[in-house]
Amino acid sequence: MRQVKFSELKSLVGTEIGTSDWWLVDQERINKFAEATGDFQWIHVDTEKAKASKFGGTIAHGYLTLSLLAGMRFQTFEVSETSMGVNYGMNKVRFLTPVPAGSRVRAKYELTNINERKDGGYECTFTATVELEGAPKPACVAETITVYYP
Repeated sequence: MRQVKFSELKSLVGTEIGTSDWWLVDQERINKFAEATGDFQWIHVDTEKAKASKFGGTIAHGYLTLSLLAGMRFQTFEVSETSMGVNYGMNKVRFLTPVPAGSRVRAKYELTNINERKDGGYECTFTATVELEGAPKPACVAETITVYYP
C-alpha cells in the first residue's frame, strides 16, 4: 500500500497513485451482493438461465463492480496526515465490459484534480479504472471524489 501525505496531494495531480491486487468476483460474491441490494435479476443469479444468454453465464452487477472500488482503494493507497477522508460522490461512471462470474478485476487510481475547500479540506477527484483480467477494455471507469481534511 502506498502512503501519500496530505501535503503531497497537489504535487500528485495527473499521476497514477497505484494499482490494487486482483480481486475474484465469484458467484458467491455476486449472490451476496444480490441479497444485500435486492437485485436478483436472472443474469446475475440464475446460473442455468444465464448459460443460454449472450454472456454464456452469470455476470456481476455493475454496481457490484463499482462498489469494489472502496476496498480496492484502501488496499492501494492511504492518505496520511489527515483527520478524516469522506466519500463525496462521483462525477461519471461507465460500465464498459461485463464481469463474468469467476473472473478477476483490479483497479488503477489516478489523481486527476484537487479543489481546495473553504472548510480546509481538499476535494480530490480520482479516475478509477477497473481492469478485467484478460479483457482488452476495462470493466468500469469511474471518477470518484473524496474530501480529505488535515
